[in-house]
Amino acid sequence: MISKSIFSFLLLALLSSPAFAIWPIPKSYQQGNKPLFIHQNLALSYNGGNVCWNSFSEHSCPLDEFSTKYEYNEQLVYTYGYSPASINSKEIVQAGVSRALASIFQTNFVPWRLHGKNELSSFEPDVNQAKWIKSLAITQTGEDKPETFKPLAGQVDESYNLTLSEDGVAKLSAVTSTGVLRGLETFSQLFYTHSTGTFYYTPYAPVSIQDSPEYPHRGMLLDVARNFYPVKDIQRTIDALSWNKMNRLHVHITDSQSWPLDLPSMPEVAREGAYSRSQIYSESDLKGLQEYGVARGVEVVLEIDMPGHIGSLNWSHPELIVAYDAQPYQWWCAEPPCGAFRLNSTAVDRFLEAMFDDLLPRVAPYAAYFHTGGDELNANDSMLDPGIRSNKTEVLQPLLQKFVDAQHARVRKHGLTPMTWEEIPLNWNVSIGNDTVVQAWLGDASVKNLTAKGLQVIDSNYNYWYLDCGRGQWMVFDNGASYNTYYPFNDWCGPTKAWQLVYSHDPRAGLAAEQAARVLGGEVAVWSETIDPVNLDQVVWPRASAAGEVLWSGRLDPATGANRTQLDAAPRLNEFRERMVARGVGASVVQMTWCMQAANSSECAVAAVTGLFDLDGDQVNWGYKHHALHPPHVAATVAAGDHRLARRRRRCAAAPALRPALPQPPASAVPLPAPAPAPAPAALSPEGEEEEEDDDDDEEDEEDEDEEDDDDVEDPHKDEEFYRGETLTA
Repeated sequence: MISKSIFSFLLLALLSSPAFAIWPIPKSYQQGNKPLFIHQNLALSYNGGNVCWNSFSEHSCPLDEFSTKYEYNEQLVYTYGYSPASINSKEIVQAGVSRALASIFQTNFVPWRLHGKNELSSFEPDVNQAKWIKSLAITQTGEDKPETFKPLAGQVDESYNLTLSEDGVAKLSAVTSTGVLRGLETFSQLFYTHSTGTFYYTPYAPVSIQDSPEYPHRGMLLDVARNFYPVKDIQRTIDALSWNKMNRLHVHITDSQSWPLDLPSMPEVAREGAYSRSQIYSESDLKGLQEYGVARGVEVVLEIDMPGHIGSLNWSHPELIVAYDAQPYQWWCAEPPCGAFRLNSTAVDRFLEAMFDDLLPRVAPYAAYFHTGGDELNANDSMLDPGIRSNKTEVLQPLLQKFVDAQHARVRKHGLTPMTWEEIPLNWNVSIGNDTVVQAWLGDASVKNLTAKGLQVIDSNYNYWYLDCGRGQWMVFDNGASYNTYYPFNDWCGPTKAWQLVYSHDPRAGLAAEQAARVLGGEVAVWSETIDPVNLDQVVWPRASAAGEVLWSGRLDPATGANRTQLDAAPRLNEFRERMVARGVGASVVQMTWCMQAANSSECAVAAVTGLFDLDGDQVNWGYKHHALHPPHVAATVAAGDHRLARRRRRCAAAPALRPALPQPPASAVPLPAPAPAPAPAALSPEGEEEEEDDDDDEEDEEDEDEEDDDDVEDPHKDEEFYRGETLTA
């Protein structure tokens, strides 16, 4: 009689046979199993006109009648690395063709890790019996409009249809040039490099794909103020976003730590506020990044966070800032250095008028949004403002309402739509326009409350989509109370958001249809306290890809109505990671090679195995322990020490995060004394070892100590090499 566990594994194997590994998965697709090869002499056309190459090949561009220049009128010129000279449909598509074919012929990969050991030859087609793709015909059925290249959410049609017949005819159609770019990315993912190194093939003909995004806003927030990122690193991130069919790069470009953004009319701001003169984004840098994004269907959205998180202006304009680097920082801000605008200052208003008049005309040609920040404003800062001297909500809320109204009016004056963080409407009860897009980060309840107010929402739930979380503290702690309070130095938002957790999040889960329609999409967040250009790629990718598929394809599989499974996603994500690495992005590994080469994804899946017993005859919940794949004998060993693990967990839970709820200081006490540390969970000796508990420990700890004594009993089976548990049959 077959056991339940064996049946589960067989079922998983049947359900996990992947289709071709397109990422993100298309909405609708069919595939075959006929191999076709592709050559660089592929015949290309765009809207009926031939695509010629800037080379002396079969498809070289013809010269004009004077033999002085190439004719571009009806031709689409194809060269590797082509950059559009202007923002128009033909230039955008031309650059997209260049990148797609370069991905096939120059930065592709041999998929040996995706097949069993020594089994690649059975997957690869015979080059001596090659059938070739004859043509790729690209048709754009609609005309691009100005908003195509800087769209509000939902203003641009990104859908596409792609077919590839068995006789080698490929056709790509889309309404807009942006849709063409999405289809070209999918086309490039159909192909592999042959192990001979000189041939390129797809094993999946015939192919039919109909695809479109689930959400119109699919993005990433990149914090470039806490650590600076050179232009080339941001460009590489834009490239990776486009491969994932993500369409927004939200650049958190200033904060209290640094101001790297050049304002030509106010050069002192970046000169004094940047970390160094070499870490400033010039006017041409910004323009170049915006154009780089447009060419790839990625809109670059800038954020200047205010009225908090603005302390770096203190270096150039101290008259505008209050509470700069105030200590102890916990009273004044979420992390050092503190610094906020004076909310009742006409000088602040004049500065912002000049700043927006400098910056926004340079942003407006390339973006539809501008983000004015608004998160984590600490009311205590205004106690140090000579013009306010209060932290009371009834005093500050009207001032904040006036401040937000003024900045959003300036954003709209330049033809842009304002964005803000959730604290502005929720925590401060500030009224904002219905056009304003609110970014929620504190959880599902925030999304529900915002959409209930009729507001448009971008979801960045920190429980799932903060990619910097789980890396431990970046602050340091002296021996004594501080050390004990924050031991073992977890960050405020851990644990690490594994790709599986990122993939599990549904921004619209639990919302009524009317509220769900107001969720425009989401952004993963890359806050840079512990991230810089050296580790950027491996921290972000391919975890951000998991969110990319949720936002493009949706959390639910339309064929089944159920959540997409990790067993389906893992093989495709493994393959997509290989592509990203081949294209120059240092994405982190998803699974070890053994899992990638397994016959199916269930080989590295954890099933709910029952009927396993330890040496004392007690049932073991295999896979429950900290290591998911402990064999039964190891699981039993871990179980013996389980009470120690539980004790440590209680201590960790007792230790506060680095962002505790801030107490209100007394109105008359400035400066304020340091807050009393939370009770230490356990005293530590200088060597870091736990000291003995006091006699008055609570009853629970006494029980723990009694259990600890039991560990001293020698295990009579400790030298046994293997323990075989019993399996219950169905």
